[in-house]
Amino acid sequence: MIDKLEMFIALARERHFGRAAEDCGVTQPTLSAAVKQLEDQLGVMLVRRGSRFQGLTPEGKRVLEWARRIVGDARSMHQEMRAAKHGLSGHMRIAVIPTAMAMVNELTGPFFDKHPNLTFSILSRSSVEILSLLENLEVDAGITYLDNEPLGRVATVPLFTEHYRLVTIEGAPFADRESVTWKEVATLPLCLLTPEMQNRRIINHHLAAAGTNVAPTLESDSMIALFSHVRTGRWASIMPHKAVEIFSGWSEVRSVPITNPEASHSVGLVAAYREPYTPVITAFLDEARRHARKESG
Repeated sequence: MIDKLEMFIALARERHFGRAAEDCGVTQPTLSAAVKQLEDQLGVMLVRRGSRFQGLTPEGKRVLEWARRIVGDARSMHQEMRAAKHGLSGHMRIAVIPTAMAMVNELTGPFFDKHPNLTFSILSRSSVEILSLLENLEVDAGITYLDNEPLGRVATVPLFTEHYRLVTIEGAPFADRESVTWKEVATLPLCLLTPEMQNRRIINHHLAAAGTNVAPTLESDSMIALFSHVRTGRWASIMPHKAVEIFSGWSEVRSVPITNPEASHSVGLVAAYREPYTPVITAFLDEARRHARKESG
């Protein structure tokens, strides 16, 4: 039953029998047969079929909620028994908004020191993608904004408050200023994150509140790409202070606080709400709380 539910979750996520089968490491006929057996066991139709996947039935959507819960609990049980025997081990998947990538090591470093049998995958994703990945059990935790858009049913640990900087190079307009306004920043040729990123929506909101709009001449979903273009001197950017810190060694780069008003947003750890949590998630939430106390203290 657990294997069938895993395949059903993959089908709901991928919306394609072939891709779902590939994701589960089985053939398409095997996945189709598993879903059909699940329907026969439950006595309801779960999937609308034609020549291809056409969506879930109302019953299928309800079963999907149960499937995520049951599969999540089964994984928690296996992890708890493994931890009882071997200590914390396994592989942890963390999805992170690009602007918080620079601080992830502040959590994973101390956590790895305490639990060296763990391995990690760190994925750069938008805030919307992070919540979807958590819901579909594709990642164990995320680092994202906590106060700008609805999060749904997740556990949260605030990590730091994000403040914004004009990022430019020595000799460029406003580079020698102690602060700059949002309206002034809008007069510069800007490179910014792509529109699906929540950081970009935040920046657009603050620029609009200042009575101005901006059409950046370059967009990217990579902070490194933005920094490399700022260094050419042709562009400036708006970035959170945490993201700027990792590039502070570049002597020509200037970071100027944006005020009038000074905007701030909370960034933190999120994990799908579940009782009990897996031992790894419980320990990682504790690590995040220790980090937050250190930041605030």
